[in-house]
Amino acid sequence: MTSSSSVHRFADLKELYAEMTATPEFRAVFGDPEHLSIMQPGEEPTDLEMPDPLAAQADCGGIIACIFDLLTDTRLEPFAPEIAWGLVNSFHFTAGKLERQEDALAQDLGELARNPEMSEVYARSLEDKQLACRSVAEQREAIETMRDFAAATYHALSGWPWSPSRGSRASKNIASQVDALDFLRARSLAARERHNPQGPVVIFSGPSVWHDHAMIFERLDAIHARVPNMTLVTTGQRAGADAIAAGWAGSAGRHVPLVAFRLYGSGMKKAFDRNRKLVDLRPVEAVLCEGSGVQANLYQSLRQAGVPIHAFRKTDQTADTVALRQRVRGRV
Repeated sequence: MTSSSSVHRFADLKELYAEMTATPEFRAVFGDPEHLSIMQPGEEPTDLEMPDPLAAQADCGGIIACIFDLLTDTRLEPFAPEIAWGLVNSFHFTAGKLERQEDALAQDLGELARNPEMSEVYARSLEDKQLACRSVAEQREAIETMRDFAAATYHALSGWPWSPSRGSRASKNIASQVDALDFLRARSLAARERHNPQGPVVIFSGPSVWHDHAMIFERLDAIHARVPNMTLVTTGQRAGADAIAAGWAGSAGRHVPLVAFRLYGSGMKKAFDRNRKLVDLRPVEAVLCEGSGVQANLYQSLRQAGVPIHAFRKTDQTADTVALRQRVRGRV
């Protein structure tokens, strides 16, 4: 017999699939791959195809859904979110490893491009290194796309957003060098945008204990509709309200640039210094969830600066139904 809660979760999953079938993200990454690709370092280039976009998308969601389907309404149900989280995190871990490989290849490519030689051997070496870097970048983008869809499925079934524990003049002889420099320039701009986004800043801060993700998602969605090119800056806590906001920013269909303004050091003085730096970013809006004196100080500082603030009290949250159900089970 399927419980009403599981019916609701799988209804969410059905809506998720209907909404996300044939997404542009999967079509862009899986549907138009490079002509040649290097699968592993040191191997010769091949023209193997990418997985089918729709199959890749459906299977990534299906992996997560199978865990919940298997364990829901059994005595192992409490462990379904934990296991599913680990599956999403495996995509995230692999994507991180590929990003590090990509960085190393880009560094090698830069060294070659900065020391040109008029020889066929040099041109061939440069082209090979560029293909290797592009191949790893393609693999990383594919794994990140699968991770994002698996994370969206995790969110639909668990009710919680997933977040990790963590130009020059051309000449015929050097055409390959110009291509390499253009590639590095494009990659540098993309990396800079990831780590230093340029859009209007929206500040978010909340305590490490917070369960109501729906209210946070709804308010951030409303702000995003008004400020579509926003950058979300959080106070970087790995749990609670900040983690929910980070999950919102990275969820499929949003992809809002996120800056985790973590606290380096301890003590209220460090926290208040960070709050002043957040205000110095000249945010266009802020969302604050009631927490400690740190959030109270940030509220006062933002208010003095004339920043519009959306504030939530702890008592504004809906009941934590998961915790309530676990307490009820513990009494039985």
